[in-house]
Order: sequence, then structure tokens, then C-alpha cells
Amino acid sequence: MKWLDLHKESEKYASLAEHALREGKVTEAQGFYKEAAQHELHSLDFIELAKQRTLGITVISTIALYYKAKEISEAEEIAHTWLGKKVLPAFANEEIKKMLQTIWSEKEFEDSGVDFVKGTVLVSVKGRMVVHGGAPLELILRKIDEVKSLFYRTIEMQLNKPFRKRGGPSTEIQDQFCPWLIQAPAGSYQFAVKIQKPKVRPLFHEEEPEAEDVTSMFFKILSLSSQDKHEELEELTPNKEYADAFLKLTRNLAPTGKSIETVEIKSVTGIEDSVVLSSESRKAINKSIASSKPSNQPESTKHQITGILRALNLNKDWIEVDIPGEERPVIIRQTGDVIDDVVGPMVNQQVLVDVIKTSEGKYVFQDIQLEE
Repeated sequence: MKWLDLHKESEKYASLAEHALREGKVTEAQGFYKEAAQHELHSLDFIELAKQRTLGITVISTIALYYKAKEISEAEEIAHTWLGKKVLPAFANEEIKKMLQTIWSEKEFEDSGVDFVKGTVLVSVKGRMVVHGGAPLELILRKIDEVKSLFYRTIEMQLNKPFRKRGGPSTEIQDQFCPWLIQAPAGSYQFAVKIQKPKVRPLFHEEEPEAEDVTSMFFKILSLSSQDKHEELEELTPNKEYADAFLKLTRNLAPTGKSIETVEIKSVTGIEDSVVLSSESRKAINKSIASSKPSNQPESTKHQITGILRALNLNKDWIEVDIPGEERPVIIRQTGDVIDDVVGPMVNQQVLVDVIKTSEGKYVFQDIQLEE
């Protein structure tokens, strides 16, 4: 047998595992993942040490498959073995260290009795205001809040909840699906997020198993939102309100390129799920948002206001922005489809507001985003 033959067998069993998971057959899926892991492990014997990239990717895949099979000790042993050999390329060593951190956290959580839905999300922030292992507190807290908002929206959609326009997620949702911030290995700046499983099973009844796929759906939403694929995003979501909300929440997470260059969101159980957001991503998202909201207003009436968002009352349909050099704040009305978790984190921050200026000199809201 050759490496390719064993790798194809591994892929076959991994595919069977994913299919079993979609049907809610968790134990069966873990068995398939173990078969896949064993084939991938065996395939390592047929890779020449000179083929470093292939070797590194296969070792990462092997560890990830054992992890998914819930063979945590086996995954840990393989990780330590290959790090000790010092033959893998740098990218593989870094990835394995991240996976080890996840494995150690998993063992601690098993001892504590806390259970999580499938998948851990690692968020890495890079830019001129970010150093190895450190970043401004306000910046990171904002990114954590943005990731949390995306997760809650994903969970609500998965559970077929009506679209929420005002306020935060329900107490039941927050109690049952609590995001945890997990320590991540030192990088440019990194943090990891896991979602705790519901503690009270009867609350969601038959809907609950879908929540197991929340991290997978989270990645699909991020990927479509960041690539100007608005039509595909609308097909994935139950209505236009959810699609528009995901676009705007993803734009919040995407950097402008001024203080942050990239935000990478990836799975730490493998290399298959990864989304890199940049200033180009933000431009693509802005294009999607603009195309989803065509305006018949003449270009001469369209303006962009830059200032500090000081106040808002979405129930009364207005926001207030302080503009440098102006004595009084500007009131912008008809905020319409703005939702709390998009605009709420922007209060007291520098923002860009697209408006229509009426013949009476009043401003009508079109769009809002942070200006870092």
C-alpha cells in the first residue's frame, strides 16, 4: 500500500463520520473517525522525510482525526512524538502546538464535567497595534464581543428562532449555550472560543441536536459573508434579515487595515476550516450590503458622515453623532433595520455613517460602520 491509498481510505472514513454526525449518530461517527485516524497514522510510514509539507499536513490530520474520535490521549501522544522528532516544517509545529493546547483544555474540561458542542474556534489578530502575545485591551474585547454576537445569531438561526432586532439573546439561549473564552497558545494575538452544551435538555427538545453543528455553520456564514456571496448566504439563512445581520456582523469583525491588518478565524481541530478577514474582505462586504439595499436617491443627496457615535434610540428611530468642528451633534433618523448587536458596540467609537441629506437639511440613515 502507498501513502495515497491509505490517505484515500482515511478520507472515506472521515466522510462517513461527517455523514453520521449529520444524522445525529455520534458514537458511530467517533468509530469512523478512529478508522480514519488509524489509516492516516499508517500512511505516515510511507512519506519520505524530504516531503516536509505532505508530512506536516498528514501529521496534523492524524492528530485532528484522533481528537474528533475522542481518542484524546492518542492524539496527545502523536503530537508529542512528532514535535520531539524535530523533522516537521515550522507551520506544522505551530499548528500542533495549538492543537496540544486544545487537547489539554479538553482534558481539564472532562475532569470538570463541563461539556461543549463540537469544535473550537481560534481567532488570531495581526497588525501594527498587535505584538506577539499582546494587544490593546479595548481592541481585543471588541473582537471577543463581535465573535460572541456572531455565535449567538448562528445559534438562534440553528434553533429556528424568530429574528431578533432589539436587545440581546434570550436568557434561555444565554444560559443554555454559553460561549467560553479559552486560553490560546501565544501568537500575534490569539484567543479561542468554545460553546457550552445545553445543561437542561428539555428546553429545546428536537431542535437541540442541530446546535451540535453550530461551529460548522459559523464558518459557512463567515466564509460566504466575507466573499461577496450574498445570494448563497440568503439561501443558507431562513430570511433576508438574518442574511443582512450576518453581513454586518462579519463586517464589524473585519479590519479596516489601519490598526489591524488581518483577523483569522479557524478551527483548531484541523486545517479545513479557516477564514481570513482583511480590509479587502470589508470592501467585499460593503459591496454586498450596498447591492442588497438599492437606492433610487440621486448621488448628490448621498453623504458620508465621520464622527463619534454618542447616543442612540433605535425604538425611536435615531442615532446621534458628534462631528469634529460642529457645535452640536447631528441627529440621523430612520435607522430602520439597524440591530442592537451591530450598532451597540459602536457607541463612543469613531464611525462612518452613510446618509441621505433631504432638501430640508435633515439626515436619513443608510448604513453605519466603525472607523478604526
